[in-house]
Amino acid sequence: MTASASDPPSGSATAPKRTVPANLKRRGRGALSNRTGRFEALERVAVDDGWELPEEEALLRTEVTTERPRRVISRNESPDIPFDRSINPYRGCEHGCIYCFARPTHAWLGMSAGLDFETRLIARPGAAEVLRRELAAPSYRVAPIAIGTVTDPYQPLEGRLRVTGAILEVLEEFAHPVSIVTKGTLIEHDAALLGRMGRRALAWVGVSIATLDARLARRLDPRAPSPARRLRVIARLAAAGCPVRLMVAPVIPGLTDHELERILAAGARAGAVAASWIMLRLPREVAPLFEEWLQRHCPARAGRVLARLREIHGGRLYDPRWGRRMRGGGEHARLIARRFALALARNGLSGESIRLRRDLFRVPGRGTQLPLL
Repeated sequence: MTASASDPPSGSATAPKRTVPANLKRRGRGALSNRTGRFEALERVAVDDGWELPEEEALLRTEVTTERPRRVISRNESPDIPFDRSINPYRGCEHGCIYCFARPTHAWLGMSAGLDFETRLIARPGAAEVLRRELAAPSYRVAPIAIGTVTDPYQPLEGRLRVTGAILEVLEEFAHPVSIVTKGTLIEHDAALLGRMGRRALAWVGVSIATLDARLARRLDPRAPSPARRLRVIARLAAAGCPVRLMVAPVIPGLTDHELERILAAGARAGAVAASWIMLRLPREVAPLFEEWLQRHCPARAGRVLARLREIHGGRLYDPRWGRRMRGGGEHARLIARRFALALARNGLSGESIRLRRDLFRVPGRGTQLPLL
């Protein structure tokens, strides 16, 4: 899959290397370490040689740089993904979800998938105008654009920069179909716009919830809204007229899988019309980061969780093959799929994709463009 957060920043220099000093407090961060990226020749480790004077503890702050992209629509040909184009307004994500499968994309930028991923962010102001040029190109053929497939488009930074909001305004102007995946409450700022698009079958939103346990969620997703708050986001969007898909993602065997039915029931009560699920994915650097997190926060369950994952992924912690990476295999994976199907029916939720219209697309000032058949 080609995703914008996987490519080096256009027109920007390689990020300077950084070790995280031991005196920095990491409160509200998911990763416990900042391991060197897989493309780096040298590993940098902070060491106390005994000569330094004790330093006062300080908070590990988020750093933000900007990128001026030459293009914003990324293409993919992955056969197990139901879209062929996406936009990611930000690289890295301050939500700090320890299980995030996108963490390894920071290695392409010369940074770590650990603390760097959640504290060294790249924003793409001006993306909306670049998108406008791409959509207006005579060669462009319309198909739904997915937003937030790598990092969350409504992470805290969006409240200040409004990169995602500006992109949505362009998409509404062009009557272009869009789907969004988020767990951020800042999407409520665009509820009216998404409601207008949703009523025309031009938009739907996926809201992800991995657990209803607020204490566990605070450790898994340290800077994301609580599960109860995300349910209120579903209700707000549904009331505005935008269809919402509840995404039970990720399902963590041995830790959160027992909550599957309760999450679906809560989502249906909030107003979701569809639902999906994804098994925990631990590609590349995510596996050691997640193991480290398990040993710190859930030591009594760590062995069980890792054993279940190996059972699901054929003896490994992760199977990257298409068609297997999001579901896994084996008896436990089949049981989760069966439970999910029964809970869907019980709660009146659809498991199908929410269809979006392409025939309304138009380039402002140029009339209607017929969709690619």
